[in-house]
Amino acid sequence: MATSFTSFSFERLSQQMGAKLDPRMRQHLSKVYGCLAATCAAATVGSFIHLSGIWQAGILSGLISLGLVLGLIFTPDNGKNLTQRFGMLMGVGVFTGHSLGLLLQHVIYLNPAIVVTALIGTATIFSCLTAAAFFAKRGSYLFLGGMLMSALSTMALMSLGNLFFRSYFVQDITLYLGLFVMSGFVLFDTQMIMEKHRMGSNDFIGHSLDLFYDVINIFRRLLIILAQKEENNDRRKRRN
Repeated sequence: MATSFTSFSFERLSQQMGAKLDPRMRQHLSKVYGCLAATCAAATVGSFIHLSGIWQAGILSGLISLGLVLGLIFTPDNGKNLTQRFGMLMGVGVFTGHSLGLLLQHVIYLNPAIVVTALIGTATIFSCLTAAAFFAKRGSYLFLGGMLMSALSTMALMSLGNLFFRSYFVQDITLYLGLFVMSGFVLFDTQMIMEKHRMGSNDFIGHSLDLFYDVINIFRRLLIILAQKEENNDRRKRRN
């Protein structure tokens, strides 16, 4: 059931964007992006749960999402647990979206149009970088892995240090650098998924999880950047 759900029109998209890919690769990618779309839809449901007041987001939803991710990692694909792993992936989507509820609530209070702009921006960034990864020479972006992980480590140290110094300049650097890094991960993860499949991995659920976190992190950072600009514009209007 999960396989048929994730195999819809994304196969045609894969064929158009990666005509040079072999049929097995196109079929695998159609499942990956089908799962990704389903997980994003589940995240939308989770966000609406918070916004509607049914259950307010907090640290618990983030911890549940982390627990489900660990569950997926420690439940390797064996060909028989597809339904279980797909359910866990949907749970990750719901609780990750739910944990975004507080941020979304603040952004909607400032200007609801920010959410639409961030969604369009995320979709544009992800689509363009995915196409670039498809059409690029095989493995040409895999060298980014080490650089991106080093950048993440640097950002983590900067954020930790900024807990004491509380510098808005450092905060902005980590925010924009994070957007750049997560965009780089789209290139890296897309080509890594293709290489893993060539080496025999058919775990499309695990592969879609990698891309989901790329998407959600790009979206989160765009929301924060746009919200900060909106707040700065409001301050200027009050001063004038």
